[in-house]
Amino acid sequence: MEEKNYITPAGHERIRSELLQLLNRDRPEVVQVVHWAASNGDRSENGDYIYGKKRLREIDRRIRFLNKRLEFAVVVDNATRKSGAADAEQVFFGASVRYVNLEGPDAEKETTITIVGVDEVDLDKGQVSWVSPIAKALIKARLGDCVKIQTPTGPTEIEILEVRYD
Repeated sequence: MEEKNYITPAGHERIRSELLQLLNRDRPEVVQVVHWAASNGDRSENGDYIYGKKRLREIDRRIRFLNKRLEFAVVVDNATRKSGAADAEQVFFGASVRYVNLEGPDAEKETTITIVGVDEVDLDKGQVSWVSPIAKALIKARLGDCVKIQTPTGPTEIEILEVRYD
């Protein structure tokens, strides 16, 4: 049995768009090139044919992967969580959390992360997976809570300064 694939609406749309791009544009183009190359005769030394078949296998593999990810996707929409609501101050999937380190070399450094699905992770944008250690420590914590997390340099404590749902 597959583990649930929690995903934001934006992440779901991004995966769906990639799948449609592969199915409706990329794959038909490659099939056309392979068909043309095959009609030229000897396929053993035909670079267009060999590369085209390889690219077709890569596209088909990616299509199967994306279909499987979407099949098990559970879209979590936090549109109902509004500022001022009781659960708007608690950290759940999809929350953007601003926190400050209370210990260690990064003491007093503020950081903002957004908890997203495993297919949406982008560390440069501060997007971390819901299964990451920091997300697991933050989920269900509330605004103002101090949370201990395990870092590569050892345990450290952080304080949640802001929780918002965009």
